[in-house]
Amino acid sequence: SLHTNALDEAIALPTEFSSRIARNTQLIIQEETHITSVIDPWAGSYMMEKLTQDMADAAWKIIEEVEAMGGMTKAVDSGWAKLKIEAAAADKQARIDSGKDVIVGVNKYKLKTEDAIDSLSIDNVKVRDGQIAKLHAIREKRDTAKTQAALDALTAAAESGEGNLLALSIDAVRLRATVGEISDALEKVYGRHRADTQKVTGVYAAAYDSAEGWEALQHEIAAFAEEQGRRPRVMISKLGQDGHDRGAKVVATAFADLGFDVDMGPLFQTPEECARQAIENDVHAVGVSTLA
Repeated sequence: SLHTNALDEAIALPTEFSSRIARNTQLIIQEETHITSVIDPWAGSYMMEKLTQDMADAAWKIIEEVEAMGGMTKAVDSGWAKLKIEAAAADKQARIDSGKDVIVGVNKYKLKTEDAIDSLSIDNVKVRDGQIAKLHAIREKRDTAKTQAALDALTAAAESGEGNLLALSIDAVRLRATVGEISDALEKVYGRHRADTQKVTGVYAAAYDSAEGWEALQHEIAAFAEEQGRRPRVMISKLGQDGHDRGAKVVATAFADLGFDVDMGPLFQTPEECARQAIENDVHAVGVSTLA
């Protein structure tokens, strides 16, 4: 199975043009290389067999580690799973930034000037208002008593530990309950998971070693701290309903390794919450990551 992301997905939702390029990449592989005509085109390749075995062995070690913790739910709850993903992402980005891993056109063979990419612009306020209007219309049309009874049944099943929660959720949806209402019905019993905002440390420092520029930056930060009486403090904030915070965490890791004091805002912050936290923590600068 091959999934090709659109070239602009790091910036915004894909445009029609970038979606077409991504889809056509798949079609060229399918139609022009004939790779799909063969059940296993890599069969008998010792290189691919070795890589596959290495990956399987490394994956099995992680599975055994998770089992030792008491299962995946406990691993997620402790923040371990998220931290492992962030450590891998930070390590990869540090290798790209330091030039150890080459990404053609990004950190090697770069053009002097890059053409601007047209990105899809969405009026988030209009989308939100439209969704709210739809919710109002659905709530006016549905049988409120039946919907509430279905939600209550869901809460009761969660409390007793008996009954199929998925089947009860489907019953509630058929009576036009919203995903938010179903979440709220279960939250009464389970509470709501809040992701940890732990930071990975030491990854950038290890990737750069004593690379040119890294030590110079550290000296500048030390000089700032001596002059100001404290280290530079930056807040990295993730605004809006987009839950992809890995990029923000990688940036936070780089700043922390350089000697900055770094505060991380929680996921799904509003601009007002971000501003309040920045003022309370007396930061010098705010870095905002958002697709909203």
